[in-house]
Amino acid sequence: MKKVLIVGYFWPYRNGSGRVIGLARYLSEFGWQPIILTGPLEQKPPSEFRFIETDYYCFLGSWIKLLGFNHKKDIGDQFKAKIEKKSSRFKGFLRGFYWLIQEVAAYPDENKNWPPFALKAGSELLEREKIEAIISIWPVTSHIIAEQLKKKYRIPWLADFPDLWSQNHNYHYTFLRRFFDRKLEKKTLASAEVLTTVTEPWKENLKKIHKEKIIYSIPHGFDPETAVLNKKIDLTPEFTITYTGQIYYKKQAPQKLITALKELIDCKVIDPAKVKVRFYGPFKSWLADEIKNAGLENIIKQYGIISKEMAFKKQKESQILLLFNWEDRKEKGVCPMKIYDYLATRRPVLATGGKGSDVVNKILSETGTGVYALEVEDIKFYSEYIKKNKIDYSGDINKINKYSQREMAKKFAEILNKITQY
Repeated sequence: MKKVLIVGYFWPYRNGSGRVIGLARYLSEFGWQPIILTGPLEQKPPSEFRFIETDYYCFLGSWIKLLGFNHKKDIGDQFKAKIEKKSSRFKGFLRGFYWLIQEVAAYPDENKNWPPFALKAGSELLEREKIEAIISIWPVTSHIIAEQLKKKYRIPWLADFPDLWSQNHNYHYTFLRRFFDRKLEKKTLASAEVLTTVTEPWKENLKKIHKEKIIYSIPHGFDPETAVLNKKIDLTPEFTITYTGQIYYKKQAPQKLITALKELIDCKVIDPAKVKVRFYGPFKSWLADEIKNAGLENIIKQYGIISKEMAFKKQKESQILLLFNWEDRKEKGVCPMKIYDYLATRRPVLATGGKGSDVVNKILSETGTGVYALEVEDIKFYSEYIKKNKIDYSGDINKINKYSQREMAKKFAEILNKITQY
C-alpha cells in the first residue's frame, strides 16, 4: 500500500478541518495509507490512525502566558472562550482588537510558528520511509510546510482548500493584508501538482488566481459508519425545528425564520403550542434579542453547546432540520459542513436565506432531502405535520451516499493515483 503524508490539524482531536478525519478513516480502502502530521492534540486518536504529533507555539510567543493563555494551544479558541460571557458591545470591541493584532502579527495565519516543528518531523519521516505523495489541508501554514517538503524531496503534492485562502468567504482583514496573502498564495502553490476545493463555485474562484493549475472540486462528506445512524430514535411529538452549530453574525440571517414564524402564528396558520425551535451551539446575545423582540421566547430557545453525539441525537429526533445559507450574493460556493451531518441523520432539511440557487439548494434537490425557501414562506412541512402528526423522510439513499467521507476519500485516491504515475 502506498503512503501519503497529510499535513493538517487532526480534527476532532485538534481544531481543524473535518476533511482530515474522513481521509484518515477511508483512504486506506483505496490503496493509500494516510499519515497525519499535526500539532499538539487535545485528546489521543484511536490506535487505528497513524499520526505524528509535533510541538507548537502561538503566534504571539510564550509571553502570552502572562494573560492566562496556554501558548501551546490554539489562541483563537482560548480567546473566544474568554470573551464569551462579555456583553455584545464589549465582545465586539475585543474581537475587533484581536483581528487588528492578527492582521499584523499572524501572517500568514495564527499558526506561523508551527513550520519548524512540522518540517523537522516531516523530514524525519521522509528520510525514514517511502512516502509517495503529500496532501496539505489546513491551516494555511500547512501549505507552506508541504511546499518546502515537496521541493526538498521532490514528492507530488496536492493542496486542498476546505476554505479558500485569500478568497476566503469569511475574510476579515484589510485589502492590504489580502494583497500580501494573495501574493504568498500564488508563490506557495506554484509547485503543487493539483489543487482541490469543496464546491464548483470555489473551484472557479481558484481558477481566477491559479490559471495554469489543474483544479478539482471534491465535496465534504459525512461518516457512513456513524453509530447514531443505526439507533432508532423516536421523533418529538411537537413540530420541532432544530439547528446545530455556529451562526455567523450578519453572514447568516435567522431573523428571517423568526419573522416568518411570528407572521404565521399571528395569522393563525401555525399553532404556537405545537411548535418548538431549538438552537444548539454558542449562545448569541443578538439572537436572544431578536427572539425576545418577536415575543417568541416560549417557542424559540438557545440550549448552548452540546457534544457531537448529542447533536446527532437532537437532529435525529427532530421533525425538520434548519440550515441558514450565506447572505453574501457573491458567495454561492459556501456550503456549511452542517448539511453533511444532516444528510447522515436522515431527517428533512429546511434551508433558508441566501440569495437564490446555490450549492446547498443543489444538494437538497439532488438527494431529495429537503426544500430551500428564500424567506421561509414554504409551510409544506407544517401542513404535512398537521395531517400525519409527523414529517416523513424521502431522501434518496443512493444519492445521499455520494456525499459520504468514503466517496470523498475515493476521489482523493483517484487524484493521488494520477499525480504519482511516473
